[in-house]
Amino acid sequence: MLQLAELKIAIIGLGYVGLPLAVEFGKKVPVVGFDIHQKRIDELTSGHDHTLEVSPEELAQAAQLSYTANLEDLKDCNFFIVTVPTPIDEFKQPDLTPLVKASTSIGQVLNAGDIVVYESTVYPGATEEVCIPVLEKVSGLIFNQDFYAGYSPERINPGDKLHRVSNILKVTSGSTPEVAEFVDQVYKLVIEAGTHKAESIKVAEAAKVIENTQRDVNIALINELALIFNKMGIDTESVLKAAGTKWNFLPFRPGLVGGHCIGVDPYYLTYKAQAIGYHPEIILAGRRLNDAMGAYVVTQLVKSMIKKKIQVEGAKVLVLGLSFKENCPDIRNTKIIDIVKELQEYHIDVDIYDPWVNADEAEHEYGIRTTDALQNGIYDAVILAVAHEQFVALGAEKIRALGKESHVLYDLKYVLPQTASDIRL
Repeated sequence: MLQLAELKIAIIGLGYVGLPLAVEFGKKVPVVGFDIHQKRIDELTSGHDHTLEVSPEELAQAAQLSYTANLEDLKDCNFFIVTVPTPIDEFKQPDLTPLVKASTSIGQVLNAGDIVVYESTVYPGATEEVCIPVLEKVSGLIFNQDFYAGYSPERINPGDKLHRVSNILKVTSGSTPEVAEFVDQVYKLVIEAGTHKAESIKVAEAAKVIENTQRDVNIALINELALIFNKMGIDTESVLKAAGTKWNFLPFRPGLVGGHCIGVDPYYLTYKAQAIGYHPEIILAGRRLNDAMGAYVVTQLVKSMIKKKIQVEGAKVLVLGLSFKENCPDIRNTKIIDIVKELQEYHIDVDIYDPWVNADEAEHEYGIRTTDALQNGIYDAVILAVAHEQFVALGAEKIRALGKESHVLYDLKYVLPQTASDIRL
């Protein structure tokens, strides 16, 4: 059995999840951070992280961390942590391709006694049903005899400088009781908030996937309430503030549900549920409702423009924000793109401004080019779509100045006072 003193960790995937984890471990034990993109390796080696999750100072503190895109550099590692993305495809089915490729790579350098821990979000059973067979086939080793596995779901919140890897309680698990205990001890090296050792890998997988499913369903409820209150001419935020005075009322707000977790994870659970013969009702209803919010926002905007006698076709609209959440450059699965596409369906000319987002990345990912400057007095409508600190600092007067004399201001994120905008969700 592997001992803590022998530990040499490999982190597979150096994105929003893998890099912060690699940095924390790199302060304690030898770590090799592996990513298939050489550009990412070069960037980190130079001391810069474009995701802004880790500062140059924090990177420098990880004295035992090295970076590589060469699989051969992982041959001496004995504890592998997989942090690759697990997206959904165009049919909203789990896309395990990155996970299978990562497992294939690890299988090529796996040795007897090694442990492989997965952090990527999956449906319950995926680690043992999908990943382990790949490791066995490629390595020629036997699971739970020659090598072992674990699952410890990531809980990274991009852009959150308060909740970091070390101060978020970590769920751990292992393929045998002894391995589960060892995996738990490894994470305790860096997790100051403590750990929770789950009874099995499947329990840990299920725990992860329902964390975000629960949030998704709750937001869907509030979104539906917003649709109802809008029809009744009642301000949704005012209602939520009033209801929030009760001690056990949950503080959810309406809005777009994007990103790599909440808008994706429920589909992993519903996929597995349907595979075993159960059709989930509430989860899928919540997903349909949340996925339709972008179109609803545009419908509201267009109606308001018509009421102000603003010509819709050929109108010029500014969207403030593209990332999936505030103060973060992450554009993965951003639902702002739903608003942009829907606006374009009306033959509206759309400008997008986001000081956090890389314009080249936006063009590569979505085929759209963000604007790099704001101009006053040229827009028929302005949508305040993301609550970036820069937009909050602008305030209502400066945001209004971006519009023509007659324009519509839609405050999607309740950034402005109630009376400062024409529409709120």
